[in-house]
Amino acid sequence: MRPTRISGTWIAVLIAIVVLIFLLVFILQNGGNTTIRFLWGEFSLPLGVALLFGAIGGALLVAVVGAARILQLRRQAKRVTGRPATSSPARRES
Repeated sequence: MRPTRISGTWIAVLIAIVVLIFLLVFILQNGGNTTIRFLWGEFSLPLGVALLFGAIGGALLVAVVGAARILQLRRQAKRVTGRPATSSPARRES
């Protein structure tokens, strides 16, 4: 039997569950409070949560830069071909 898209999705879900379990264990083991100073603010958070926020911030930054690059490439492709860039072939009308 050939693997299907649904089977690939299930594998991705299982991998995500394992990653989330490791993340939960990391946060629970690093529960000691630490003082965070950012710009003019100062607050206290558990270390695991502070590191999680830092990772989320980094992921968001990468996503924004990646989205900007994709938009740039789509505009460039549209200019070169004179039509919108799509992932599916254009349908012919009869």
